[in-house]
Amino acid sequence: MNASLHRVVVGVALLNLAYFGVEFAVALHIGSVSLFADSVDFLEDASINLLIAVALGWRARRRAQLGMALAGVLLVPALATLWTAWSKFALPLPPAAGPLTLTGGGALLVNLTCAFMLARFRTHGGSLTRAAFLSARNDTFANIAIVAAGLVTARSHSLWPDLTVGLAIAALNAGAAREVWQAARKEYRAEGI
Repeated sequence: MNASLHRVVVGVALLNLAYFGVEFAVALHIGSVSLFADSVDFLEDASINLLIAVALGWRARRRAQLGMALAGVLLVPALATLWTAWSKFALPLPPAAGPLTLTGGGALLVNLTCAFMLARFRTHGGSLTRAAFLSARNDTFANIAIVAAGLVTARSHSLWPDLTVGLAIAALNAGAAREVWQAARKEYRAEGI
């Protein structure tokens, strides 16, 4: 097992878990679909990185099987976001722009840190570390969009920027799930199964 990779994925998991609590609390307080989607994504990223830390010593076949399971896990934030977005139509109020922007900015810093930590390992460990890297990379794009949504919401007082970004985050997670599934499936087949 690569000790450096193990330390990195555990560190990334802890960063994600810590910011999940921050972002989830703010999302609930201000009624933000995009922050809710991103907070669930932080929890999912923490889980993925902890699973990767456990699976690093496994045989390639078992890692590939876990990679396929993680592709399903990557869909959870997308589904949670769709539910939250649907619920937002019952109470169509825009979230508070200031907390939305600041919390999105904090999430961006956390995800940039995680992406840089994982970048040098993105081709090591197959689909597992690819899943972790893609998730952190996609999250940085999502966080930039959240900050922009906060700024637009401050000017427009509309719920649409937040809702649009939340749905875009769901689409990013679905795309990452597809990429991880394909990589894991390729690894699984390469093992002659």
